[in-house]
Amino acid sequence: MEQILTVYKASEYCNVSPKTIINWVEAGYIKAYKTVGGHRRINMADLESFMKEKGIPIPTQFVPDVRKRILVVDDDPIIVETIVQALEEDEHDYEVISASDGFEAGLQVSHFKPHLIILDIMMPDIKGTEVCRKIKSEEETKNTQIIVLSAYLDEEKFEEMKRNGADLCFSKPLPLPQLKEEVARLLNPV
Repeated sequence: MEQILTVYKASEYCNVSPKTIINWVEAGYIKAYKTVGGHRRINMADLESFMKEKGIPIPTQFVPDVRKRILVVDDDPIIVETIVQALEEDEHDYEVISASDGFEAGLQVSHFKPHLIILDIMMPDIKGTEVCRKIKSEEETKNTQIIVLSAYLDEEKFEEMKRNGADLCFSKPLPLPQLKEEVARLLNPV
């Protein structure tokens, strides 16, 4: 369930006056809607996105204790199990699920709302460049990190995937320690 804030709560969160929040909403900086009674409501994710964009620090007492969600998409069950197990045992306590085809992956992106997707781009029913482009072009998923996997990844393909939204690319066989390190870096920036 998305967290919805009143103007007053949003002002506490940003350490500004409620009037400043209203001004930001009216200027179009923050998305908001009005209740039937005329009161503004702000989605927490929209407020946090605005704060990050403007360099406003997010107070730690307001940051929810949310496990980072990872979706592993690969049609090879051994690779899926290896990655899922490695990430579930990681010190960062990730919530990890998997999908074995494009249809299931689409459903999981919609319902699970992963923070990061580890995507095999050489699956029969998936075009990696299109998947990356679609994820990065949708408002709801544009901040989702994408790590691409492929047994046939050359420098040209790597650059193409980066242009279409991939954050990182790895060749198979998979270097698990390096993958775990990069996942931690993408999901827990310092």
